[in-house]
Amino acid sequence: MKKTIAEEAVNRFIKDGMVVGLGTGSTSYFAIMKIGELVSSGYDLTCVATSIQSEKLAKSCGITVMDLDQVGSIDVTIDGADEVDPQMQLIKGLGGALLREKIVAAATIKEVIVVDGNKIVDKLGTTCPLPVEVLPFGHEHTSHALKKLGCEPVLRMAGEVPFITDSGNCIYDCKFEGIDRPYYLEMAINNTTGVVENGLFLNTAYEVLVCDKHGKISAMSEAVNEKLAGKEIRVF
Repeated sequence: MKKTIAEEAVNRFIKDGMVVGLGTGSTSYFAIMKIGELVSSGYDLTCVATSIQSEKLAKSCGITVMDLDQVGSIDVTIDGADEVDPQMQLIKGLGGALLREKIVAAATIKEVIVVDGNKIVDKLGTTCPLPVEVLPFGHEHTSHALKKLGCEPVLRMAGEVPFITDSGNCIYDCKFEGIDRPYYLEMAINNTTGVVENGLFLNTAYEVLVCDKHGKISAMSEAVNEKLAGKEIRVF
């Protein structure tokens, strides 16, 4: 399913001459491999990677990878997600690259998310924890502050030592019993001293492509647009 959905996203959205964002994770792996095939066939693509891992893979495929500040906006980024709700709001970061993923997403015109059907949830925070990237200095104090927001923060480990992100930070995986107010929670977490960024990606996705167990691919935007048709949209 991951290979099918990743390659479909590349076929639908990647055009010759684009600046492309490369996601991180098992599904993004197949997207990068497919982009490498396009480059080999003659496509002129410039790419920006969301992790050192993705950058190394891309370069091994002959893809030109540049620093984000060396390009203007990114035309399309193809990335995965850990949870997607019916409004195409996301939780990302179980792959450990949430900070760079969010920076790249903010510079992207079309953020395309590719997932299998198991990642679709009625409410965010029900099947996976919310990753929160924090500074190493005083990280236990930061975790105590996060706990006051109603979660159980667990320091992510790499064997017997804390997992360290590409930016040199720690990650706490914060388990909530569902997230009722994601916009409020995003603000509250990011206002917590010691927090660098969190894995709530709100109003980020341009499109979410979903592959079911039979290999059928559907676009979530069609369902969202149908649901919102004729309704007043209010912003608080």
